[in-house]
Amino acid sequence: MRQREGRRQLLHIGAVAERTELSLRTLRHYDEIGLVNPSERSEGRFRLYSEADVERILLIRRMKPLDFTLEQMRELLDITHDVAQPDAPIEARQKLQEIEAIAIERRTALEKKVAMADEFLSRLRDLSDPTRHEGPGMQGD
Repeated sequence: MRQREGRRQLLHIGAVAERTELSLRTLRHYDEIGLVNPSERSEGRFRLYSEADVERILLIRRMKPLDFTLEQMRELLDITHDVAQPDAPIEARQKLQEIEAIAIERRTALEKKVAMADEFLSRLRDLSDPTRHEGPGMQGD
């Protein structure tokens, strides 16, 4: 459900969960630990998320498969805020580059795992279909 506050469009937690493919429980947890807080609450105390909130949540979701910790996610959210400023500190840009290097390293490791999984699946297919590895003229004549 969308709610308009002035010109700004706000989303209820269910719409955010659907859009980010995260559970309501995860979104509530992020709010409880202060990782991503909704911009506002309705009169009934329902969480209302802005587009900027959703972007922050999506950034976190993209970090999850690379096994970043909640603390590293929090740090990156702070850094992305800092580097978006016109007078961004050089330390923030350097830290962002460090995080990028870690992400590249972890992505490479994931690629290797996917390649191993593909090899495994190929082997399973070979084992489950004996005709795949028989040569011509070798099928039960």
